[in-house]
Amino acid sequence: MADRPQENELEKAAETAGIGATATPLPPPQPQRVRFHGLITLSVMAATIMQALDTTIANVALPRMQGTLSATQDEMGWVLTSYIVAAAITIPLTGWLAGQFGRRRVFLISVFIFTVASALCGLAESLPQIVLFRFLQGVGGAALVPLSQAVLFDINPPKDFGRAMAIWGIGVTMGPILGPALGGWLTENYSWRWVFYINLPIGVLTFIGLYFTLPENRNTQGSKFDFFGFTTLSIFITALQLMMDRGQLLDWFSSREIMAEAIVAAVAFYLFLVHTFSHPKPFLNPHLFQDQNFVASNIFIFVVGVVLFATLALVPPLLQTEMRYPVVLTGLVTAPRGAGTMVAMIVVGRLISRFDPRAIIAVGLALTAFSLWQMTQFSLQMNTWPIIISGIIQGFGVGLVWVPLSAVAFTTLPAHLRNEGTAFFNLLRNVGSSIGISVVFFLFTQNTQRVHASMAEHITPYNFIGNSAAAAFNGSGMRGLAGLDGTMFNQAAMIAYIDDFQLMMILTLATIPFLFLIKKTRPAAGSHAVLD
Repeated sequence: MADRPQENELEKAAETAGIGATATPLPPPQPQRVRFHGLITLSVMAATIMQALDTTIANVALPRMQGTLSATQDEMGWVLTSYIVAAAITIPLTGWLAGQFGRRRVFLISVFIFTVASALCGLAESLPQIVLFRFLQGVGGAALVPLSQAVLFDINPPKDFGRAMAIWGIGVTMGPILGPALGGWLTENYSWRWVFYINLPIGVLTFIGLYFTLPENRNTQGSKFDFFGFTTLSIFITALQLMMDRGQLLDWFSSREIMAEAIVAAVAFYLFLVHTFSHPKPFLNPHLFQDQNFVASNIFIFVVGVVLFATLALVPPLLQTEMRYPVVLTGLVTAPRGAGTMVAMIVVGRLISRFDPRAIIAVGLALTAFSLWQMTQFSLQMNTWPIIISGIIQGFGVGLVWVPLSAVAFTTLPAHLRNEGTAFFNLLRNVGSSIGISVVFFLFTQNTQRVHASMAEHITPYNFIGNSAAAAFNGSGMRGLAGLDGTMFNQAAMIAYIDDFQLMMILTLATIPFLFLIKKTRPAAGSHAVLD
């Protein structure tokens, strides 16, 4: 009974913190919970890898799916868009759901929905079916990564946050890296349907592991749901995702659809901000942004999302389209990036308790920028080694950034805000990746056209250069110029890729000074840490 006043204080603090803060901290570890620590970690890691894998594994299977489903390339884009939009809408809801119904229940339901939806995607026989089932898959998968992160924070003391985030980071980063290789191998050797069926054994084992090992956290019932805040945030995210995903296809703001989506996103975001800072209990808890390290870490994770996922999106088409690599070989030469990340995660888990996290992040950003500089030296005549070496260095650099950044973001954040904090942290990572991919592909298309036009100005059938170049392809005449045009397009595309890599290198270097926004932390008594 002596501990009851302290529990009442925690409950009152959670209620006054807002709707996203309804979940009070987990109770102190019990002997049974310590006994299952390894199984809990393994189960949440399986959930993280399963969800992260699905962000990229289906991309390489789209051409085969297009033929089976008798769909156009434009229509097949909705297979990816439906998943992204569903996840983007559901991620902000994760914190409130976990607070209202308990993290364990939400986690299990999410795994169940994701696994069933994966089976349905594999069984789909028409485009509307697979778009619907991919949307359902996104709804189920949205909560897996933020809840996995929150669980690892709660079952580990603050001094072990770095090691816990190293384990979590392996799953988050390895999934997108290994996805194209695994998806290509399954598609080539079996069927595109196995891209989704591969989730079934992982999902079943994850559900069983979580069901028998994951403890429930206490939660307070009866909090009123901020419907207006959730609706405006969902509309903003949906409109933004649609604009980013379809902008390149529809030529951006020359399209009425893109204009409408941009206006809707801007209005919804404005209404959401006004409502959040004027409502007594808004959907997104303003107390999150009182933690300086949490805010600074979210800025960095946004940039990491841009750099990591934009690079992952650029390299495979470069290898397959410009250098004629088959899908399986593309996966093999890009997979070492994951090895670099894994090594970094293992190393940084030991270093973070000995060195200032800001110094580790700075080294990681510098290595990432160096790898991007190496990528600006790519050429159509290179072998596979520049791709492998730059990939390993970049993977190592991203791993050095990811782990201390995740630890710094939540070490000083109160435990009752972790559900909502991890959801927002992962939402910004997803938004960063979406914006980064859209921007680099837009610049790639524009720069390819510009460089190609500049090169074509100097090559015509009526000058010495044009006739000599055409003769090298097909003797002379228009057929030779047509062959030359294809080669010029490849060269122009390669220059455009290099320009994108250079832009990301500059963005990475420009982020380093923002490390001064992060304050050094030291463990405090209890379950929190304080800023020095």
